[in-house]
Amino acid sequence: MKRIPTNQLSNHAGEQVLVKGWVNRIRDMGGVHFLVLRDRTGTVQVVLEGGGLFNVALKPETALSVVGQVAVEPRAPSGIELRAEKIEMLSFPAEDLPFAVNQGATLRAGLDLIFNHRALSLRHPRLAAVFRIQAEIVHAFRTFLREQGFTEVHTPKIVAAGTEGGAELFPVRYFERPAYLAQSPQFYKQMLVGAGMERVFEVGHAYRAETHDTSRHLNEYVSLDLEMGFIDGVEDVMAVENKLLAILVEHLAKNCAREVSRLGATLPTVGQIPRVPLFEAQAAIKERHGKESPRGNLDPEGERLVSRWIEETRGSEWVFITHYPVTERPFYAMPALSEPELTESFDLLFRGLEVTTGGQRIHDYRRLVASICRFGLDPGDFEFYLDAFKYGMPPHGGLAIGLERLTMQLCGLDNVREASLFPRDRNRLTP
Repeated sequence: MKRIPTNQLSNHAGEQVLVKGWVNRIRDMGGVHFLVLRDRTGTVQVVLEGGGLFNVALKPETALSVVGQVAVEPRAPSGIELRAEKIEMLSFPAEDLPFAVNQGATLRAGLDLIFNHRALSLRHPRLAAVFRIQAEIVHAFRTFLREQGFTEVHTPKIVAAGTEGGAELFPVRYFERPAYLAQSPQFYKQMLVGAGMERVFEVGHAYRAETHDTSRHLNEYVSLDLEMGFIDGVEDVMAVENKLLAILVEHLAKNCAREVSRLGATLPTVGQIPRVPLFEAQAAIKERHGKESPRGNLDPEGERLVSRWIEETRGSEWVFITHYPVTERPFYAMPALSEPELTESFDLLFRGLEVTTGGQRIHDYRRLVASICRFGLDPGDFEFYLDAFKYGMPPHGGLAIGLERLTMQLCGLDNVREASLFPRDRNRLTP
């Protein structure tokens, strides 16, 4: 018999079907057992009459297959039930659970315990909902960019040099040479724009050897990157992200309503996202809250205060912060034409957290070499990258979205680790 997912059983009333899943709950009503069977699509109530259907005591989370008749039953949670005729255990009886994944709307366990038993914890519908939403975020990202003429690429994650300098690199042994895990696909995105692809995107892992241990940082995360050539300025890049986010939220509303409801989340509205220069944002939160910002940047508290200011004054949960100083951006950031000490770059804040960094890049070979030198770096270490700029590199720019951070904010989570299937931070390397 062909297996039927539980969410399709209503189409098979009166038929004999095969379902497979895990025992979610069991109730003994004196000669009649009711169990709730759960699969990836939902749950169904299974009725067991008589004692001959199984000879081993069922325990929650044991994997089963059940053959039975689908019957309409208004008193059942889904309006139907499965009257079992044959049951087969597909696993050993489950051991005692470290926490109850089959009771309640929330999982009552600390994060460390949840991550120590990650495969089990993800059976809880609320935790699983996060990653169904995350999968749709990636799907919408890919679909939108392909429709905009972007090509998906896959760049190396073992590299010879970091994209941003500094010490935030994980060294790896690469035969007799030093190498590093990639901080981002930045160099390769730009090279591929110059290779004639013009518009490229990637969904891939990035690695940062930061010593942070906060609710907003991971040392391995998924980066949603894009790069586009022949732009007229950084505004072109922000416009693409603005449109992307509007379509992405619309996609989630259409395809993830159940998951959003299960999380108690609220999807945002995406209108025309405000653009605010950094100095203006810093001045606003100093005037309103007495908040002193670090030079040339916003700290986490500043990001939250700026977001609150924008929401109160402009009604937007999103804001592009623009014109960061040259000293606070990587060497490839394009200086502003009118104010060369500032850059044509931006961060996107969403509900008080930076979720995107982007901007226009330097495309002139000589200017790029000079910028590398100003940052105290050796152009010889970047020959493979610089070579692409010798042969007609067009004006270009791009951005990177942190998938886990965006998921966290859309789902209303408290910790970015909750938006990572198997989080990697400075304290966790397993499972």
